[in-house]
Amino acid sequence: MRIDIAAQTDIGLRKKNNEDYCGVYREDTPGLELFEEGALLCVADGLGGHVGGAMASKLAVSILKDTLRQRAGASDEEDDEEPKDTDDGILEVLSAGITRANDSIHQTNRDLVTSGRPMGTTLLAVVVTPGDAYVANVGDSRCYQFRDGEIVEKTEDHSWVDEQVKLGLMSQAEAESDRRRNLVTRCIGTHPEVESDTYVWPLAPGDKLLLCTDGLVNMAKDEAIRDELLAGGTAAETAQRLIKLANDNGGRDNITVIVAHVSPGLFELIMLHAGAFLRRHGKTMLWALSALAFGAVCFGAGYWVRGL
Repeated sequence: MRIDIAAQTDIGLRKKNNEDYCGVYREDTPGLELFEEGALLCVADGLGGHVGGAMASKLAVSILKDTLRQRAGASDEEDDEEPKDTDDGILEVLSAGITRANDSIHQTNRDLVTSGRPMGTTLLAVVVTPGDAYVANVGDSRCYQFRDGEIVEKTEDHSWVDEQVKLGLMSQAEAESDRRRNLVTRCIGTHPEVESDTYVWPLAPGDKLLLCTDGLVNMAKDEAIRDELLAGGTAAETAQRLIKLANDNGGRDNITVIVAHVSPGLFELIMLHAGAFLRRHGKTMLWALSALAFGAVCFGAGYWVRGL
């Protein structure tokens, strides 16, 4: 399965620390045998103003990944059980990983956090396979699916303003400008139990997935994000532009993005990366070729003069 993936995180322009964390784990990651082809993509945003936000986000991603590794090493007794539907199997493991992360961080809070608000984090995880994307989410980090230049799916935010919009108590425009839009109603670690939303999105060749923290979505409207996905280039170039977009609009929070271009054609993928190489090194190559050409002319002229 060809998939062009890039992950980038940035502290933004206002924060002193980066409490976001992300991970990209492909099928060749040791132990991750739940899927034969594809990747596990994770984004977590540690809660600002709480104890150990950066620690919580890193722990959540690590525990989720380890849950998939342990699933791969399931016992023979489990193997003898009646096989489960593939969809439910992957979603079940993602949900189990989120539950395990919540249990661990909540217990750490009980054992170690004696003052201040307990550490917590959002957690968004996506398993990308050749035919489907399996998504599990807690909090207001967001996943988009783009196809033919349009958003065809996106996750639901677990935030206070989002709930007000659903209840008809606030318009979408009011929610986007409300100072309380960073308040989450579900997160990992602050309560004994947590409920995750799960999705299965069918994938088609050429689809793009974007995972991001609210440091992007609070700084840019969906239309602007879509335009950056449409602008072309490699996944890495798209990720860089999205980070720049958020910072150009104020960069009030940490910004983390994962861009995945699913099953691009081989020729298209080669041309994308060749173009990116030329954009990065084109001037250097031009100077080198110019120097080489000048040297060749000088050599030829000298040879001609000696022949006279």
